[in-house]
Amino acid sequence: MPRRLPPLNALRAFEAAGRLGRMTLAAEELNVTHSAISRQVRHLEAVLGVPLFEGPRHRLQLTEAGAQLLPSLVASFDQLDLAVRAIADTDSGPLDVSCPGTFTMRWLIPRLYRFREAHPEIELRLSASSREVDFARDGFDVAIRAGAGPWPDNAERHELFAEQTGPVLSPGLAGRSGGQLAGLTLLHSRTRRHAWGHWSARSDLAIDERAGNEYEHFYFMLEAASSGLGVCIAPWPLVADDIRSGRLVAPMGFIDSGQHYVALRRPRRNRKSTAFCDWLEQEAAAFAAPGR
Repeated sequence: MPRRLPPLNALRAFEAAGRLGRMTLAAEELNVTHSAISRQVRHLEAVLGVPLFEGPRHRLQLTEAGAQLLPSLVASFDQLDLAVRAIADTDSGPLDVSCPGTFTMRWLIPRLYRFREAHPEIELRLSASSREVDFARDGFDVAIRAGAGPWPDNAERHELFAEQTGPVLSPGLAGRSGGQLAGLTLLHSRTRRHAWGHWSARSDLAIDERAGNEYEHFYFMLEAASSGLGVCIAPWPLVADDIRSGRLVAPMGFIDSGQHYVALRRPRRNRKSTAFCDWLEQEAAAFAAPGR
């Protein structure tokens, strides 16, 4: 049985206006005029025979019919976007990369100028996330993650480097404590609440990980350590530059955490993600391990 759908442009205009809450914002997103959005929405209402918006022009609200239609349209356009991304191999559009926020700030961004110099034609769009990778759900092209796996079966994996962790603190606090942990405030982050326990088990040093102060974000915890508020467990890639500059010290060194940094990408190759993953592997190979 053939589908009897309203015009796609009319559905897109309503979906954008309903999702964004204003026709002017929908017009900006779709790169058309406000009157074009309004005209398409009126046409859709005529085709369907029901009003989709109500209220004054500057404060439109979805009608019951509009509220019922919008979620399905949003999900459908999201699925269309993912389907197109999965098979597209074009030079247009950005390359979407997802990775943990602190890794982005501390390791990736300081090196990105080299990727920009090598590939000025590729626009990179970064988003911060540490959640489990699901390419069927998410719209990004490449995801950088730290973990022990297993990784998604439908993802192509590029090994970057093994993770090594150790206690880090400010030089001033290290000097006052004689490089010892006893008596120092332990710092934690919600994203790695058991970092002290894992390090303690691997280093054979007893630590009461229940003590200390907790920070919502890993970056906040590192700033607290740099400011002399205590000592935290940190991965080498996130503090390498601070250790080398003398902003932080690691009196007990770093040991393997059992985790690895990997780049995961959609199973279908495209030129932009290939260039980025190749560059990541080169940067990872050149990244010096602790003590080098």
